[in-house]
Amino acid sequence: MECISVFDMLKIGVGPSSSHTLGPWRAAERWIKELKTANKVDSVENIIVDLYGSLSLTGKGHATDLAIMLGLSGADPETIPMDSIDIIIASIRNTNVLVFNNEKSLEFNSKESIVFNRKFLPFHANGMKFTAVIDGKKTSSTFYSIGGGFVVKEERKN
Repeated sequence: MECISVFDMLKIGVGPSSSHTLGPWRAAERWIKELKTANKVDSVENIIVDLYGSLSLTGKGHATDLAIMLGLSGADPETIPMDSIDIIIASIRNTNVLVFNNEKSLEFNSKESIVFNRKFLPFHANGMKFTAVIDGKKTSSTFYSIGGGFVVKEERKN
């Protein structure tokens, strides 16, 4: 179970919706941290992000795709200079290259690498799955943006 402090309640980030922008951005950061902990960042060959439910249905209007790209780029929502946002997004879209965690250039076509699925995942309406191809094999993590910029993973015990 994840715990929060009173300091977690006050957040700085871009909008227009903490559930649709800050949450997905933080999910991308957490996914990168998972890959770093497993020493897999350098081996990532390709990335696909699947958005589900509300993130998919209203994500374009709420800049979910932009938040995902910024998070995957290693930008911090609390410290990124606002005028850098358009530059980073334009670079990704114009070159089809994302500098993953500001460390490694990967081919990334935002129209194909971010998939807007219309279905809902059972745990929460704001679901997203990050998938990396590593040594030809896919590895994925699913996160949920539960509001206020908070992100959780559905923990399953078998």
